[in-house]
Amino acid sequence: MSTNAQTATPLPRWSRDQMAARVAQDIPDGAVVNLGIGLPTLVANHIPAGREVILQSENGVIGMGPAPAAGQEDYDLINAGKQPVTLLPGGCYFHHADSFAMMRGGHLDVCVLGAFQVAANGDLANWHTGAPDAIPAVGGAMDLAIGAKRTFVMMEHCTKAGQSKLVAQCSYPLTGQACVSRVYTDLAVIELREGRGHVMERVEGISLEQLQAVTDIELVQG
Repeated sequence: MSTNAQTATPLPRWSRDQMAARVAQDIPDGAVVNLGIGLPTLVANHIPAGREVILQSENGVIGMGPAPAAGQEDYDLINAGKQPVTLLPGGCYFHHADSFAMMRGGHLDVCVLGAFQVAANGDLANWHTGAPDAIPAVGGAMDLAIGAKRTFVMMEHCTKAGQSKLVAQCSYPLTGQACVSRVYTDLAVIELREGRGHVMERVEGISLEQLQAVTDIELVQG
């Protein structure tokens, strides 16, 4: 397994919308779900037709729909990333203290978070790189990662420098310990079990060996 994910030939990759659609596919009907800042917000646009998923945002919104059409944005109605959102019938907004009570009280079925690193045992690092000039962004990630019944991560497989974001042990400050059950990247869907990455699906045209070459944890098929 390589500590540097750069390869001679670029690998085919899923687009961000394809990643979001793949996450949405695994969210069950009737689930209450929090979508973290960044890539995870795209999941709202890809909920399968006919499936009821109740989307919650930590700033105090529940019942969100897809992103508003251009020109229809209402900046008094935003998610935790300050992006304008829509409300489905029955949706509402409320004090953020009540929102955090939902998150900490085990009322979320799934949260989908971005990450800087995810370890083989499910440890999550997504709020600070540890660099002296980096701006930490704690937000509600710590509450979400531990409070939700299942924590998914949606992230690019490698850093811009080509380093694997799936690591044997996180080198960045932790958000939560052993909390991530499944990782969705631009190369594969990987479930974390027993200290290994179980590859549930990978981009067409990528072999397991090619995926392993750009991943710093042990991978097995299925």
